[in-house]
Amino acid sequence: MSLTYTTFVSSLANEMAVSLTDPNFVAMLPNFIDYTELRIQRDLDLLNTVTSDATTVLTAGSRTYSAPNAFVVIQQLNVITPVSATVSTGTKNALTPVTKEFLDTVYGNATIQALPQYFAMVDNWTISLGPVPDQAYPVEVVGTQRAIPLSATNASNYLSTYLPDLYLAGAMVSASGWMRNYGSQADTPQMAQSWENQYETLLKSATVEEFRKKFQSSAWSSMSPTVIATPSR
Repeated sequence: MSLTYTTFVSSLANEMAVSLTDPNFVAMLPNFIDYTELRIQRDLDLLNTVTSDATTVLTAGSRTYSAPNAFVVIQQLNVITPVSATVSTGTKNALTPVTKEFLDTVYGNATIQALPQYFAMVDNWTISLGPVPDQAYPVEVVGTQRAIPLSATNASNYLSTYLPDLYLAGAMVSASGWMRNYGSQADTPQMAQSWENQYETLLKSATVEEFRKKFQSSAWSSMSPTVIATPSR
């Protein structure tokens, strides 16, 4: 069963054996949610978090391009031609990722300008191009973005809907630490480790499912891995 903000809060309070109105619990809720959602999204390269943005353009004569800072990981950069086209009407020219050293060596002369073919990450959102663009080409950026966190104003998201078991287990790992059940002198020293073990167990199956969605399972298929079939797919 999927979780909503209301059912998540209720389930978490029940597992923690605290009142829903406990002021300390209420104050810590955003921390539990942040811990859970960030951990899941880092542990799982979720296909659902991949999105595209085609609202920006390159600057003619400048080797530097600033991507929208909503992206956590940039996976692909497409330059659209002709310059008057949009992502839906023009041709996508996929740039090849390389190192900054390669660009400096091969395209260090900024006076040599043309349609870019390569890009290198300078920081999270600053990108160096080669060759230097000769026109203000539209750009499509493809990459991962964070899900909107669960809250009283955002009743559900992909994580709570499709990974409710992993979501609750992750929250309980964080909550156990808050209740000081990490150490050997705690009231329930095994609590945090038990939830951590449960999280890791659930993560394994979720990882396989995510590979299947991206056709990265056995033999680059969408089928579940099997040790019985011979030869493997």
